[in-house]
Amino acid sequence: MNERPLAQYEVHPAARYFRRGPWENAATIVIALGVIMLMQPFSLFLYGWSFATILFGTVMFIIVSHFVD
Repeated sequence: MNERPLAQYEVHPAARYFRRGPWENAATIVIALGVIMLMQPFSLFLYGWSFATILFGTVMFIIVSHFVD
């Protein structure tokens, strides 16, 4: 039996930069940074931007979860 696929599939050159693993780690770090900003007692500026940072990290994680493994 011939187990090769019938069609030849080429991988896009940019696919090596958009792998799920490193980008998911980056999104998780952004979310953790937002939580740290939320819980710190020193700066009202950091506290004010914490929700936007958490939201950005969450949206980033949702988008990145659709990348190729």
